[in-house]
Amino acid sequence: MTTTPALDFFLPSTPIRALLPLGLGNINDTWRVDLADGKKMVLQRLHPSVFPDPAPVMHNMRVVTNHLHRVAPSHPPLFFRLLANPAGLDHFLDPEGYCWRLLTYIDHTRTLPYLQTEEQASEIGRLLGQFHLLVAGIAPAALVDPLPDFHITPRYLEYFDATCGDKLPNNAQEAFCVTTIACQRPTAGLLEQARADLTLQVIHGDPKTANFLFAAHEDRAVSLIDFDTVKPGLLLHDLGDCLRSCCNRLGEAHADPAATRFDAGLFQATLTGYMEQAGHLLAAADKALLVTAVELLSFELGLRFFTDHLLGDRYFKVSHPGHNLHRAMIQFQLNQSIRKHQDDLEQRFQALLG
Repeated sequence: MTTTPALDFFLPSTPIRALLPLGLGNINDTWRVDLADGKKMVLQRLHPSVFPDPAPVMHNMRVVTNHLHRVAPSHPPLFFRLLANPAGLDHFLDPEGYCWRLLTYIDHTRTLPYLQTEEQASEIGRLLGQFHLLVAGIAPAALVDPLPDFHITPRYLEYFDATCGDKLPNNAQEAFCVTTIACQRPTAGLLEQARADLTLQVIHGDPKTANFLFAAHEDRAVSLIDFDTVKPGLLLHDLGDCLRSCCNRLGEAHADPAATRFDAGLFQATLTGYMEQAGHLLAAADKALLVTAVELLSFELGLRFFTDHLLGDRYFKVSHPGHNLHRAMIQFQLNQSIRKHQDDLEQRFQALLG
């Protein structure tokens, strides 16, 4: 892969001191661009198999970032901006069909592979609540849905059945995944069945731990990144996915899936931060199904990882054979842990509601 055409497009005749890989995303490729004058930027390449039409992705990112900088221009939380080339164009399509874009860089920050303290969890909840408040001013119809079935769990189950339903497990790990899918199958449609009563607005779509930036030397969340999946959606999609990720104390890439546990303390802390900022956005039906949403989102992601494993790793980037199977095992073990402690989680959430 060469970044030269994209850099020539965005930064013609601009001296570049360094180009450094940035982040560990499962989909896109990202670099930090250090210019000779000391400025830093972010160069990204979108995955064409995931985003075959980059136009809606870029439209949504444009609408959301412009809105955020209009309503929250100069104080935390900080949000990146799209950068354009000298002709005013903010994305570049290379001959192989990859879409490239250039973003502002948010300096003096760090990402966390997993949370270690309840303070960190509360900070993530607080920032997600602030984000939801800020984007609540965008009419959902102003955005295009770049991934129409994203977070529609029954669609992922239908795709699994159509493409992998007749595959027999090759090992104990695959057998565990098949058993979990059979067990959780009846829950797949719970959010869709209640959609009419749930809160619909612009959401982030992927508020996992790694997409929150913390201050370099403080446990203070300062930014939320990766807007590829911003879209009209259910608040419970964001809350379920955030809690699924943040409350897995070992993180989403640890070595022993069987050791995966959902941490009730991190759950309570994340929701405490969120409810203080944006609790009023949740309708009664959202509150009734919140813990169910966390359970469902862990199942959904495990199902997506397992399907991709069986289909030859077409969607998520992998570093070794069996990587997506390992990821699926972690999510399905997390799902089991959530179900095991569901009553406790419900009680903790109800206590926050007063």
